[in-house]
Amino acid sequence: MSTNAEQMPEWPTAEHVTAEELARRQGVRPIASVDDLARPDLFESDDELDDFLADLYASRRTGTA
Repeated sequence: MSTNAEQMPEWPTAEHVTAEELARRQGVRPIASVDDLARPDLFESDDELDDFLADLYASRRTGTA
């Protein structure tokens, strides 16, 4: 049980900010090429990639019959 001192703080109220404004404030820039998203060393081996893809495909088929 929590006491009043342990209660979660309330969320701060803030103005609505558009996605574009939020990106500007955070210094986010659009990607110039899909190659910017590439992560060549994301998987340590082809087997690890194959396992990931098999799990992904299986999760997408779950519940479809």
